[in-house]
Amino acid sequence: MSGLAERLMVAPEVRSALAAGLPVVALESTLISHGLPHPQNVEVARRSEAEVRAAGAVPATVAIRDGRILIGLDDASLLELARAAGVLKAARPTLAAALVRDGWAATTVSATMIAASAAGIRVFATGGIGGVHRGAPFDVSSDLEELARTPMVVVCAGPKAILDVPATMEYLETRGVPVAVIGQDQVPGFYARGSGVRAPQRVDDEAAAVGLARAHLALGLGSAVLVCVPVPAAEALPDDVTRDAVEHAIAEAAMARVHGPELTPWLLARVAALTGGASLRANTALIANNAAVAARIAGLLAQAE
Repeated sequence: MSGLAERLMVAPEVRSALAAGLPVVALESTLISHGLPHPQNVEVARRSEAEVRAAGAVPATVAIRDGRILIGLDDASLLELARAAGVLKAARPTLAAALVRDGWAATTVSATMIAASAAGIRVFATGGIGGVHRGAPFDVSSDLEELARTPMVVVCAGPKAILDVPATMEYLETRGVPVAVIGQDQVPGFYARGSGVRAPQRVDDEAAAVGLARAHLALGLGSAVLVCVPVPAAEALPDDVTRDAVEHAIAEAAMARVHGPELTPWLLARVAALTGGASLRANTALIANNAAVAARIAGLLAQAE
């Protein structure tokens, strides 16, 4: 068993939908294992899948277990993953390591894109993408490289707020990844609706995003299309609250010498504490909203064929 395709275990519902040309949306699993505490992680995973179904698509949460890449998890598996200890975060650099060990591994944006693309899924919804870390220009998430090399539509709420958003946008431009923001002229600020960074492209609605995505993917340039959606207004944090919390968290991380793969979850947890849980509520809202938007985009793509 050496090839990627041979590692895939596609759930029957997902396999049937793909064979019939029905819309399918891939969902990552790192937010279940590392991004949110229990029981919010299970609640958000279930809510995301429900949003995809409500919009007429089939959800395919991606994870790794005992050397197999699972494309679609049932509820019992979601719950088991959410409660599991010692779950490895699988990205492109660690995908092989995740596949040669027993137990669970959760897929990040990059690993989810790799697996979903191999299964024939064209649309993927996540919360926020990784990017260039502040003050560390060589600390660049593998998410960005995957966006540059795997052609699909990725729906998110922009880069995570703890990142250097202008540098992340510049990196994506350099690597040939078109970034479109639905309905506003700024890149979303993850927890906040704005980031102060001008959107590379604005599209007015999901149909316009699909038009752009179809044109880009048809060119065969090899990169993904990143569609950014602002967090729902009711749960959004004010820009200044987000900025202050992130700055405090980054300063505390530097003092505590937190770095590497542990930095992002540490910062997200600290921002949640500093905002009295408001960032967690915004995070859960944007994840579910992105899933719904991605499902509608997947439906429009399927109709266009």
